[in-house]
Amino acid sequence: MNVQGKAAIVTGASRGVGKATALALAELGCDVLLNYRQSKQQAETALAEVLAIGGKAVLYAGDVADDQACQDLATLAMESFGRIDILVNNAGTTRFIGHSDLQAVTDEDWKLIFGVNVVGPFQCVRAVSPYLKTAGGEIVNIASIAGIDMAGSSIPYGASKAALIKMTIDLARVLGADNIRVNAVAPGFIEGQWLREGLGDNYAAAKEAVMKNSALNRVNQPEDVAAAIVSLITGSDLVTGETITVDGGNRLGPKVS
Repeated sequence: MNVQGKAAIVTGASRGVGKATALALAELGCDVLLNYRQSKQQAETALAEVLAIGGKAVLYAGDVADDQACQDLATLAMESFGRIDILVNNAGTTRFIGHSDLQAVTDEDWKLIFGVNVVGPFQCVRAVSPYLKTAGGEIVNIASIAGIDMAGSSIPYGASKAALIKMTIDLARVLGADNIRVNAVAPGFIEGQWLREGLGDNYAAAKEAVMKNSALNRVNQPEDVAAAIVSLITGSDLVTGETITVDGGNRLGPKVS
């Protein structure tokens, strides 16, 4: 898809991958609705940066786990842009819990993590799909290598991302008849605020360990993941139901001589 003159919704766009994706799409001439839940000041900064590029952009504060918020998100995008062509389901949450500490996982953890990471993307897709059907469209879900075969921040988080990957396949089958492509990106370690806050004093050591055990000896910057998202949107029109890993070769292990 050529995104010039198109309109996108990016959830969880106040920082990190969501913000980087909104900026990348705006640079290509796309109007963008930036969704956020709590980080108002960061969201306003992200909006200002998108507007500085010269594109049209709006903010929407809402929790994707709330179905009405997803419906309102789609309504605002249509009122603001007159169309919706792209949905990037980036909003996500977790709780950092050691995998062996089963007793620390609460019912609330399951409800919160699955509500945002699985139910939220579904509700957003359901809200925007009637508008995408008019001329085809692109949906990209942000999963994680924790949903494939790597350890993540917690067992509920990994399970939620595995469910999102499976849902990507099912939605691709359902929406393909309307020329809507649905794909996912599964990042590895992403340098930034989210992991710094979650890992605390262990952040530097964790980053170093991932780099040493990755074929490219690197970890992601948000822009690396955004580039993969944009490549799915602007690339081949015959790719759907796929999940692309963006992890510097972490799943491959360290390079061999």
